[in-house]
Amino acid sequence: MGSPRIAVIDDQETVRTALGAMLGVYGYTVDLYESALAYLNAATSGDAGCVISDVRMPMMDGIELVREVQKRKLDVPIILISGHADVPMAVAGLKAGAQDFIEKPVDDVKLVAAINRAIAGKFERQAATQAAREAEQRFDRLTPREMEVFDLVAQGMTSQVIANKLGISGRTVESYRAQIMEKLQMDSVASIVRLAVRLNRVTP
Repeated sequence: MGSPRIAVIDDQETVRTALGAMLGVYGYTVDLYESALAYLNAATSGDAGCVISDVRMPMMDGIELVREVQKRKLDVPIILISGHADVPMAVAGLKAGAQDFIEKPVDDVKLVAAINRAIAGKFERQAATQAAREAEQRFDRLTPREMEVFDLVAQGMTSQVIANKLGISGRTVESYRAQIMEKLQMDSVASIVRLAVRLNRVTP
């Protein structure tokens, strides 16, 4: 895997060039865009590890960019850069879903720290999503009876209550629970509940 790809969006050429050069020194691969629309129209827009965008820009500002990225379901964290007068706009951007905002003049240490947090968060989300997908695939391999026990466990029932409900022994229920845990590669009831919620088998 290469260095994280960073998209820098600013309508002022001197600003985006300076940011690009600075981030290049830190080892990032940087793509420069003169507008939010130019970024969104780029084939690689969804590939960016993180986006650094000015808040105040013509045509589409930073807040509108945040909303559009969410609308397109791009998992791309956005860090907004704002002048002092634009701080209220930047705060609105955070409420809209931006990852962070950095005031101008940009402190490179603060910006790099924000980028690293954003990228780490993105990798964590992707890993969690992948793990959840794999758990869903494993769930499909449960037998109908195991699925029945899974649902009752996820509802918070004890083994004895499940045994009474299904007309089987408590030892048999414990055996089913062990099989379910092994097949799902889970080690706690909390993990079962989280998967059940994700699968819409119980109401959170």
